This record gives sequence, C-alpha cells and structure tokens, in this order.
Amino acid sequence: MRALTTTLFAATIAHAAAGEGAGSTHPVAEIVTFRLVDGTDPASFIAAADGMGPFLRSTGAMITRTLSSDDSGLWTDHITWVSLDAAKSAAKEMFARPEAQPVMSMIDHDSIDLRHAPIQLQQE
Repeated sequence: MRALTTTLFAATIAHAAAGEGAGSTHPVAEIVTFRLVDGTDPASFIAAADGMGPFLRSTGAMITRTLSSDDSGLWTDHITWVSLDAAKSAAKEMFARPEAQPVMSMIDHDSIDLRHAPIQLQQE
C-alpha cells in the first residue's frame, strides 16, 4: 500500500509541476454520501456493497474503496479511481450490473450526494 501511496503522490506532484489541472488521467476521489432506506439492515447493506467488489476490481481502475457510516446514519462510500474518466465509465456500467440492484434498492435516492475531487495528497 505504501508503494501505491507513493505512486499516487508522485503522480500528483508531476501533474502539479507540469501545470496540469484535474485532467482525465489524474487520480480522483469519488465521494458519495447517502442514507439507507428506513428499515434497512446495515449488515445486509454492507454485504450487498461488498458484492460490488468483484465488479469494481474488474474495471482495473479502482485503487481503493472505503465504506463508512456515522452515528447519524450518514454513509460515505469513498473510492479512489485512476482518473475521472475511469470513475464515470465505471458508474455508467455499474447501473447495468445485476449485483448493483440490491445496493441501489437499499439507498434512499433522495439523500445521495456525489462528487469527484482530484487527489492532492494521500498518506497511510
């Protein structure tokens, strides 16, 4: 993991030194916050979210993923992708995947907030 972090940091520095912005080849964080549908069992949701792992890894573009929730019931899915283009491509494909249906059925769609941000620094 340290080598990966060092690689990401080096890529960020190289982009900054070259004067490049958040272009399509810059590592990007995808941050999605949401709430679960009332009555959803968190353990069932975690299992369904874990079921997305093989697809996410098969893209070859996911670097890391962290799923968390706080005491208020707000969940955060934080995925580091190799680029914004890769994140957008995976999102388009994900909605057609059958393994995404259980996850999506447990999320309150009105509560979803999605954003992407170029990675500037990552530490382990």
